[in-house]
Amino acid sequence: MIVQGQIKGLKKGKLYLQKMVDTVLVSVDSVALLGKDTFKLTDDVNSPVLYYLTFDGNTTDKRILFFGEKGIITINDNVDQFGFNPEIKGSKNQTVLDKYNLVSKKFQNQRLEFVKKDFEAKRANDKDLIEKLEKDYKSMVRRRVLYTTNFALTNADFEAAPYIALTEMYDASLKMLDTVNVSLTPRIKESEYGKRFQEYLDNIKANEKK
Repeated sequence: MIVQGQIKGLKKGKLYLQKMVDTVLVSVDSVALLGKDTFKLTDDVNSPVLYYLTFDGNTTDKRILFFGEKGIITINDNVDQFGFNPEIKGSKNQTVLDKYNLVSKKFQNQRLEFVKKDFEAKRANDKDLIEKLEKDYKSMVRRRVLYTTNFALTNADFEAAPYIALTEMYDASLKMLDTVNVSLTPRIKESEYGKRFQEYLDNIKANEKK
């Protein structure tokens, strides 16, 4: 994998390409930028996984999170809003993830709105409104789970599918999780996230038998 691009306004500093190995964040390549704002970084990708592009190895401040895979990936951004809305091209899995995130953000905004309304209703001691909000919130959660499940099923030939299932289907039933797992193509089942998803399901089933 070659990761290349431009960080407008970054004339001096160091960019790191990082990924999780087991539970440790590891730097796989780095480049010092001195007077220029273009960069090129590389890594051998056996299975598409998430990578971090960071300043000086710091992922707690500013970072770009993207799906790395074989080929050339181009990332363009600017130093002032680094990581806020980068342009990422060349990663099919990133395109899938971007599509999911567009709708996921809408659900996230709805959730925040529910939290705000619930707080106000409880402060006013409006029991009828509290009850209605609770019902509406559960309905929104069900819609979110159904959307996420259907999205993973539709994109079962991408490594992004088991990744989304692992990170976004935490409130889904075991039946739904199994449905997604069964739909994954053999190649995806053998990928990094495909194997992790299988382990996740195996652990849930083992705990249910206890």
